[in-house]
This record gives sequence, C-alpha cells and structure tokens, in this order.
Amino acid sequence: MTHSNAANRLDRLPISRFHKRTLLVISFAYFFEFADINSFATTVPKLITLWGVTINQIAYVVSASFIGMFFGSLIASWLADRWGRKKALTITTVWFAVFSFAAIFSWDIVSLGVFRVLTSAGLSAMTVVAVIYINEIYPAANRGKYQAYAIVIGICGTPVTNLIASAVVPLTDWSWRLVYLWGTLGVLFIFFTKYLKESPRWYESKGEYGKAETALSEIEAQVAAEKGSLPAPAAPVSVARLTKAPLKLLLQKKYLGPTILLTILWVTQSIGFFGYSSWAPTLLAKEGFSVGDSIFFVALTTVGAPLGSYLASLVTDRFERKWCLVAFGTLIAISGTLYGLTFNPIMIVVFGFLVNLFERGYTALGYAYSPELFDTPGRSIGTGVSYGLGRLSNAAGPLIIAALYNGSGYQSVFFFISGTWLFGALVLAIFGPKTRRARLAHASRPGDVTPVDTTIRGT
Repeated sequence: MTHSNAANRLDRLPISRFHKRTLLVISFAYFFEFADINSFATTVPKLITLWGVTINQIAYVVSASFIGMFFGSLIASWLADRWGRKKALTITTVWFAVFSFAAIFSWDIVSLGVFRVLTSAGLSAMTVVAVIYINEIYPAANRGKYQAYAIVIGICGTPVTNLIASAVVPLTDWSWRLVYLWGTLGVLFIFFTKYLKESPRWYESKGEYGKAETALSEIEAQVAAEKGSLPAPAAPVSVARLTKAPLKLLLQKKYLGPTILLTILWVTQSIGFFGYSSWAPTLLAKEGFSVGDSIFFVALTTVGAPLGSYLASLVTDRFERKWCLVAFGTLIAISGTLYGLTFNPIMIVVFGFLVNLFERGYTALGYAYSPELFDTPGRSIGTGVSYGLGRLSNAAGPLIIAALYNGSGYQSVFFFISGTWLFGALVLAIFGPKTRRARLAHASRPGDVTPVDTTIRGT
C-alpha cells in the first residue's frame, strides 16, 4: 500500500453519528477548558480581601499564565506531530485538570500563580490540538460549522463556572477553592477517548498508510452502516510527508505569510478577550461593586458566549470567514467601548453580553480559519506557533492594563481593549486571504494540498 487517500475519503462522507459522537467528546474537553480558563478571574476578588492581593500581583500572575500558554502551544504542536492528534489531546486535557486540582491547595498568591501557569499551559495546548483534530476529521464543506458547534457546547463552561463561582466564592474563606475543584473534572475526558479515531491524515503524512487505511475503513464502516452506500472518493494524489516540523519550516514562503497574519489575529484576540474577561470582575469590585455582585454581573454577560458560537456556526460555511472575522472584531470593539462608558448594572450586563457574544463567535471563526491556511506538514506547527505567540503577547497585556487603570482610570482600560480589536480587524481586512472558494473547490477535488492561496497581499 502506497497511499490511503485520506483527504478525499473523509471529505466525501456525509455527516453521521460518528461525527456527532466525536463532536460531543471534543466538546467535553472544550467545556472544562473554558470552565477553567477564567477560574483565576472569578476567585481574585475574594483573594484581594483574604490575602491582600494587589492589582500588580494579579497582573503578574495573569502575565505569567500567558507565558505558560505560549510554551503549552509549542509543546502541543510537537506532541500532535510526534505522537498523534488523539494522544496529544488526551495528554493536554489531563495536564490542565491535574494542575487545576493542585491549585486547590494553594497557600498564597505565589503558589497559586505557579499552579495557574502550569494549568494555562495545558489549556492552550489542548485548544491547539482540538482545532487541528477537528480540521482533519470533518469534511471540508462542514468543518467550520462543527468547529463552531464544539465551541457552542464547550463555551457553556464559562457561564456555568461563573455562576458557580458567584454562589460559592463569597460563602467562606476557603470556598473559593471549589472553583478549581470544578475545573479538575476535565480529567474525566479519558473515559471518552475510546470514541475518537486517530486522524488518518496524520497517519498518512507520517507514511503509516496501513494504519491510515485501518482508521479510514473503520470510520467508513460506521458511516455506511447508518447512511448506506458511500460515494466513490476522488482519485488519490501524492501527499507531503510529515518531517519533525522544525520551526525553520515556517520560514518557507508558503508558511511565513499565514503565520505572521495569524499571529496578529491571535495577539489582538488574546489581549482583547483576556483583557476583558480576566479583569472585568476585579475592576468592577475596585469600582465599588461587591464581590458577589461583580462576579454575578460578569456571569450574566457570559451567557452570550454560547449564543455567539452558535451565530458563528450559521455563517462560517456560508460566507467568507475573513469578512466574518472583520465584522465580529469591529462589533466587539464597539460593544467593549460602550461597556467601559457605563456604570449602570443593566447596561454593564447588556454590553458585556454583546462582547461575549461577538467574541466567542470570533474565536470559533478563528479556530476554523487558522488551520485552513496550512497543509498537513505545516498545520500543527503553524497553528501552534501563531496561537502560542498570541498568548505570549498577553504577558504584556495585563501589565499594560494595570498601568492604565492605576494611571488613567477604569475607562482607559476599555478604550485600549477596543483599540486592539479594531487593529486586528483592519489587518485582516487588508491582508487576510480568502478561503471560501478554495475550500468549496477542495471539497470536490482530490488532494490534501494547501487549500488557499496563502500569499499575503502587500508582502
């Protein structure tokens, strides 16, 4: 056997119970990733009074967490290429659950900060692998929608966690630890991995055509048992072999442009989103709202998150993803500015709801858009490095926000956050490659080649 034709055989499959079951398993991991990512933000208002934590100390912990995310993304790229997408997804999910459990036993802000850095590395790593896995398992014509569906389900972890935190954090001097115990439940993911298949495209890129054929045959048998006879796939073509994917691979022309563009996308998304989500409860508390009220207000705003991901699922495969990202980024900037201009509780919830709605839609679109700019050999390293650099950039974001808040006040923070969103939207509008036409064409023609012209205009 010299070729298993993975891309064409997967792309011609109708959506079936296999795809839906895979969606639920990935969504479970996403649920606890999103549940855990804001745990620190929801417990900090209590620690300010309990441990005397300062704004600057909060900034240092958040900054260090993003450094952890950067290294987590790079490690995830290596794991996904070396050991496979499925095994890497399992390792990274268990990783963040274990260190979320360790955070329960923190004794001061330094120990909690260390555990949060290690947890954040796992959170970022899991996201990178999940994005790649969905891209390679689902048919090209539907992968954007199912990427968004996974976020729709997974993002529910954010409002659920915030509502739990708003109820338990104010109870006693120790009950804030229960928020981190909740995040630990992600470890249950290991019981569902039996329902996942390793990516046949990964097997094929490693030259393991026998294993790719086995995985493809098992997937096709499941789909055919439900849907009947399957259409014949397009004829196979040669597929680039996956090397160790060193960082120097990204210096090749076809990878460098997309990596730079996606780095800007994830830098502005990281500073813009985490600048809001990581700081909103603390800044509201500093502005005179009670700890319980500040967490509760933010919990209400995050109800918009799953709705935003669902909105993305409606538009992602119907319209050009580039322009959807531009539109969503602009709407986030407007909503975030209005959020910062009001102290009315109702308006805080309304504009915060809109920020969460459009931001989670933006993220779902970005998760679908990013891996499409690379072929299989470059997909893991390109996605991991650009996503990781985005997270690394936010090591400076919290320090900037703390300086703005201490120097210019509450509203200046939200002007800064809105500005980052507008900058990202502008760069995408000018330089972002279009993917829809090439994606639809790729769904009906052979080959796992780079699905878009990734030449960045103006470079």
